[in-house]
Amino acid sequence: MLTIGLIREGKIPADNRVALTPAQCKWINENKTDIKVIVQSSENRCFSNAEYKKFGIEVVEEVSNCDILIGIKEVPVAQLIPNKTYVFFSHTKKKQPYNQKLFKTLINNQNTLIDFECFEHEDGQRIIGFGFFAGIVGAHNGIMCYGDRTGLYKLGRVGEARDYRQLIKSYFGLKLPNLRVAVTGSGRVAHGIVEVMNMLDIQEVEPDEYLNSTFTYPVYVHLKGKTLYQNRETKSYQRDNFHANPEQYDCLFEPFCSKTDILMNGIYWDNNVPRLFTWDTARRSDFAIKSIADITDDAGGSVPCNLGDSTISNPVYGVDIATGNKTAPYLETSIDMMAVGNLPNELPRDASGYFGEQILKYILDNFNNPDSNVIKKATILSKGQLTQRFQYLEDYANG
Repeated sequence: MLTIGLIREGKIPADNRVALTPAQCKWINENKTDIKVIVQSSENRCFSNAEYKKFGIEVVEEVSNCDILIGIKEVPVAQLIPNKTYVFFSHTKKKQPYNQKLFKTLINNQNTLIDFECFEHEDGQRIIGFGFFAGIVGAHNGIMCYGDRTGLYKLGRVGEARDYRQLIKSYFGLKLPNLRVAVTGSGRVAHGIVEVMNMLDIQEVEPDEYLNSTFTYPVYVHLKGKTLYQNRETKSYQRDNFHANPEQYDCLFEPFCSKTDILMNGIYWDNNVPRLFTWDTARRSDFAIKSIADITDDAGGSVPCNLGDSTISNPVYGVDIATGNKTAPYLETSIDMMAVGNLPNELPRDASGYFGEQILKYILDNFNNPDSNVIKKATILSKGQLTQRFQYLEDYANG
């Protein structure tokens, strides 16, 4: 029988999400004869040890006898158990320098590393993630930020709501001014953003209408791949080609900069992907964006004024338009930035349930299948060795 250990989160600041809720663990233990889940004791989870025990789940201190160890955030180097298989968000596939020591330790320990970020359907779409609830919380924070800046309305913090259902109730009766929101992206993050737009009764309009019309009610435009990027030679957009050769594309977002109050950014970014706008554009007199929720949160990435993470307790900082330096939020000379890297932690129980459901549907049965392409494609290290798909990380591993 395959034993899965749900490990406690060791990264600081502590993450309170879980990969599997108590009810989901119980379902596995009752319905899968070849898989058993046990849970490592933790005081920081959104579900308590007592809740897991109530559902009949074994809660233990020691998990070294488990076959697979599953967490959410990166496992601290000192807590890694040699020769074990780990599944978590390692944040190493882009050669992130802050996790290079972790990566090299996994190699030296002869660990197998399976990364949640790398689970894919056959067409290359990601299978699993917290993006939907990142979009929910990020969109809420973006709207909240603009209200705090302008004083036109007041929206409370997500964390004040007990759960997602109560958050929805907090929108009842809220009347927004004639603000204009640009939403970018087409994945789970964007779906979460659009969910909030709809709950707040912000009306969707087409790009041409957004650019050329005036409105007496709040509106948003949803900009996806073909409306955001264009091949420099062919003047077209083809998804696979764009992801393979992003440097051959131009970004088409600039006209929206003069028509937008709030930017909700939900697009994937990598080093060769063109930015939504430049600092030169941001310094133009007709640049209208006052609040940015950079939900995918790449410092210096698709949004150049992302100067790094903010926090759940202080989610917004300002960026001086003239100097590019960080300031207090809500200053006339600054753009307000919301760039929190762990947004789903504000709705941890809902986000964890959503995440675990994807594991049950698409991942769980693959763990016992040695020929599973789903597992093979997501395995960065096998017993300390780079797999074929991730050979490009060799210099990162050896550096």
